[in-house]
Amino acid sequence: EKKEFVSDGRKLYSHIPEDRQVVVTDVPPSDEASSPALLLAGKGDVLRDFAASTPEVPGLGAGEVALKLVPNKAREEYDWLVLVLDRQSLQIRRLVTADAQGGTSTFAFSRIRENVGLPDKTFTFTIPRGVDVITNGKRVR
Repeated sequence: EKKEFVSDGRKLYSHIPEDRQVVVTDVPPSDEASSPALLLAGKGDVLRDFAASTPEVPGLGAGEVALKLVPNKAREEYDWLVLVLDRQSLQIRRLVTADAQGGTSTFAFSRIRENVGLPDKTFTFTIPRGVDVITNGKRVR
């Protein structure tokens, strides 16, 4: 299932084309950030907010290391996260999230380029026609 996440620093747009839905949320201050997407965007404080361990992960490559993060405070969005990192560069290769119902989602990252001077328009999200828009838990369109 394809998912698209775009943030302009004020709003976070989560688009799931298959569901024909866009969820719009405010980006919280750094000290309140808790979602995996916000953590990837550099919001939040991993050392303060999580207990970390190095789990055994099936299929872990020779050049990879895994870090399991369990939130210190219960989170509605997930029970735990596993970051699979490149052992040399520490770039994120995969993110696995687990929810309270036992379901997991895996996000794989490839062709990562850092600090490439992207124009601001890259972070402007245009809501597609014909999708449901949910803001603050309420359908607005």
